[in-house]
Amino acid sequence: MTREPLNLTVAMTGASGAVFGQHLLQALHVDPRVSHVHFVASESALRVLAEELRFSGRNALVEKLLGHPSAKIQQHAESDIGASIASGSYPSSGMIVIPCSMGTLAAVANGLAQNLIERAADVCLKERRQLVLCVRETPFNKIHLRNMTLAADAGATIFPMIPTLYNHPVDSTEMARQFAARVLAHIGLPQQGAYIWKGEV
Repeated sequence: MTREPLNLTVAMTGASGAVFGQHLLQALHVDPRVSHVHFVASESALRVLAEELRFSGRNALVEKLLGHPSAKIQQHAESDIGASIASGSYPSSGMIVIPCSMGTLAAVANGLAQNLIERAADVCLKERRQLVLCVRETPFNKIHLRNMTLAADAGATIFPMIPTLYNHPVDSTEMARQFAARVLAHIGLPQQGAYIWKGEV
């Protein structure tokens, strides 16, 4: 049976690791199994992007992340709670938050839904759609751990931003690319060229 192309939401929030989100968006842009990507960057993410990737401002952010324009990826403002992805009637295939700050995790875990990122995540939970939270913090305190448990119990996947080393990555770019591939494989989009551990046969 032919599978319908996916319509996904990707959010970047104010935790370190913007390059991981950048590589995930780049992979989705060229993946023919994905028809549309809704992209939301939080206000805090804009600061991280400026510090880590040297991107300034919020305009043409998708073009900056990809290195070229994209007709597939649509950017929304964090404040736009009237966007399509804020409604459960909109046919979304799921959502990835990468990186996911502890503040965003707390809001999602406790159902605050005060901005578009939180609302879109809340919609995924209530509609039983995939929600992947790529959390980024260390060490975790008990509040962080409790919120991860709450989010997981509600249906989210907690996917910490921990890159692999057993594939001998040559640099941080390769780490980010392989991590993005693992996230996409988790939602049913295995990537060509992704490292797969074969172990002993």
